[in-house]
Amino acid sequence: MMKKIKYTVVVLLGILAINACDTKDLELTNPNELLPETYFTREVQLQASVNAVYSNLQTRGLYARHIFFALDNMSQENKGNPQLEGNKTPFLNFSFDASSDIIQFYWEACYLGIYKANFVLENEDKINAIPVENLSPERKNKFLGEARFLRAYYYFLLVTRFGDLPIYTKTGTTGNPRSPKADVYKLITEDFDFASKNLLSKSVEQKGRATKEAAYAYLGKALLYQKKYDEALAAFQNVTGFSLEQNFYNNFMDETEHGPESIFEIEYDQNLGVADKWGSDTAGTGVAEATLRGQEYGNLGWYNVYPSDDILDEYEPGDKRFGDTFYVPGSKYNNGANTMTTANFSSSAGLRRAGWKKYQNYYKRTNENEDSSINFKVMRYSDVLLMMAECESMRPGGVQSTAIGYINQVRDRADVPLLPLTLTKEQVFTALVHERKVELAGEQVRFDDIIRWGIASTELAGTGFQANKSELWPIPNRETSSNPNIKPSDNNPGY
Repeated sequence: MMKKIKYTVVVLLGILAINACDTKDLELTNPNELLPETYFTREVQLQASVNAVYSNLQTRGLYARHIFFALDNMSQENKGNPQLEGNKTPFLNFSFDASSDIIQFYWEACYLGIYKANFVLENEDKINAIPVENLSPERKNKFLGEARFLRAYYYFLLVTRFGDLPIYTKTGTTGNPRSPKADVYKLITEDFDFASKNLLSKSVEQKGRATKEAAYAYLGKALLYQKKYDEALAAFQNVTGFSLEQNFYNNFMDETEHGPESIFEIEYDQNLGVADKWGSDTAGTGVAEATLRGQEYGNLGWYNVYPSDDILDEYEPGDKRFGDTFYVPGSKYNNGANTMTTANFSSSAGLRRAGWKKYQNYYKRTNENEDSSINFKVMRYSDVLLMMAECESMRPGGVQSTAIGYINQVRDRADVPLLPLTLTKEQVFTALVHERKVELAGEQVRFDDIIRWGIASTELAGTGFQANKSELWPIPNRETSSNPNIKPSDNNPGY
């Protein structure tokens, strides 16, 4: 299926000269028309400024390269082949420190995204002053809702990695001190709540943009992470109009993006241009419409990492998801024309049992390259169902059979036996730990799951994980050396 691709370029106060993210439905606009003194007088300018906020998600600091390595390595879903680069191996054994460029890029990509969102939000008065005949109040609030959704998303990425954070709700050049994690979650919750009330539904919104349902899903997730189970469940119950893909692998192909299970995706399309991808670490500048996920993980590509025995052994016999998550000897690829052989899983350290199939382009060709257009589905309906199950099981007075029903919806697609409705709360938790592990493998959720469940020390025993340290990343050196309100001594415990 050919994708209809349009994009917008926006200039934000000189230092924010960026390519807007690929939302695949945006009009091409002359950047010379978007002068700072004329911002926010027309819808096209507001839209372009909001588009800019998305672009940081596409950077190498986040979904173009580093985020999947860091989180999949820490969760031990990955193991590293000998050629894995030196800045990525510390996330396998928790030896990273505040000098890590990956941690620095992650921090800066998120905060630059927040800066761009704040640029929009602090001009709300100008936006509201646009004549109603040129832009309806509903459209104004829709764009403001996108900015707040994205600000909350960036803060959520940060708070799960760093805990207490400097909070910025205005643009500026002065570094703020760290605020308590609870205050960060308060802002996240408020932003997602506003977005849920003002964004458009997926059924009418342009593909690639944040929607009402995505805001409710992330509002629920943020509340769940705070163990506010009743409130989280109420938010999740507003995520309507979705269903599970009949074919699980449709979630990870280029041609089936934005399907019935997709709630929020990080957009890529190499046809827009990829010339700047190696220089796009944090700022979202230039043309960088590709992720390196395929080549980095591909067993016929660089094969820098491979699926761990722990994740491979978690699947039950007959679970259809195994064959849609991993390539093994005998797997078909290239539209069924080719078959993986044992030799296709070789490394300089010996043969490996498997390679990753999720987000690989081998399903339609014989090789990977540095440019993949496959979007990241960072929120799927199956994830929501499993989080609803967790909320129902854990909330006071929760009905375990109802929680099991949510889990069984996910298991039914996988063609594994349904769970009996008589499980105890403890058994439901065990089932959830398993189900999230196999359903969401390689999707950068497991490390956060085991941290918030308090089982990381057990699950990561023998890896180098240190309780009361490794749960969080250190504040990067460049921040503590440049922000007078955060000193190296203010860093997270153990760093």
